[in-house]
Amino acid sequence: MSKKPRIQPYHEPAGGWGATAATFEHLIEQGILTKGTLDLPRMNKPCGFDCPGCGWPDPSPQAAEPLVFCENGAKALAWEATERRVTPEFFAEHTVSSLRERSDYWLEQQGRLTHPMVYNPTTDHYEPIEWTRAFAQIAETLKSLSTPDEADFYTSGRSSNEAAFLYRLMAREFGTNNFPDCSNFCHEPTSQGLPPSIGIGKGTCLLEDAVLSNQTSARGT
Repeated sequence: MSKKPRIQPYHEPAGGWGATAATFEHLIEQGILTKGTLDLPRMNKPCGFDCPGCGWPDPSPQAAEPLVFCENGAKALAWEATERRVTPEFFAEHTVSSLRERSDYWLEQQGRLTHPMVYNPTTDHYEPIEWTRAFAQIAETLKSLSTPDEADFYTSGRSSNEAAFLYRLMAREFGTNNFPDCSNFCHEPTSQGLPPSIGIGKGTCLLEDAVLSNQTSARGT
């Protein structure tokens, strides 16, 4: 039985030396202490890169602070830039059915893929495949559809704008505009749970409310 979480008042700073130590622990755990230390000052910066864990806006070059990230952002960077690797040998050892029983955290901690893989339903394993064969199989499946609209070109919110733009052009050239992305899955609980609760499937705060709140705060009222 899992231990019940304990909720109690916390009066210490949200940042400081504790957060700094935790940040270095994440970098050391993933084997990127030097690389991560050099990359973190470039995160959420002009001419740098966006945090893979949130939508923190880029500040102007004049207003940019030396460090513009939170502890979770440092953790996200550590997981993205990890030295850990998932090789074909890993998938030869683990069936897909057994991997489905693992937690998301455990799967994340295994590292980054090193080869394109394809699922073999007979063996229940992912097996390595050459890029040329992978693209040929994808093309064969797409050409077998009765209409381009039978295809969905899924995109991830963690892909770059440039990659998403090229992907969209390819799909439109193929003949469809079916572009579901990760927000479909992230907000599915919202669309299912909120209507019976409050009558609408999205947040009820309007942009005008936020603007008015900022104006009121600026006036000190």
